[in-house]
Amino acid sequence: MAKTLELIFETGAGKDVTLSVEDPREDLTQLELQSGMQTIIEQNIFHVQGSALALAKAARIIERNVFDYEV
Repeated sequence: MAKTLELIFETGAGKDVTLSVEDPREDLTQLELQSGMQTIIEQNIFHVQGSALALAKAARIIERNVFDYEV
């Protein structure tokens, strides 16, 4: 089962932005997520259409099953 951690932010212009992390740690805590997202905002690294990330809105784990078939 493939897992992806999605970190959802809002820019200063009000646009939602999602950062995805493949195969996140199983023991990730809410405090670590909050702290990490706040660090991303404070470091001011990411800009979307000229606007920096301003607010941590949500975080979630997406799980999906992938079945490969030989053809």
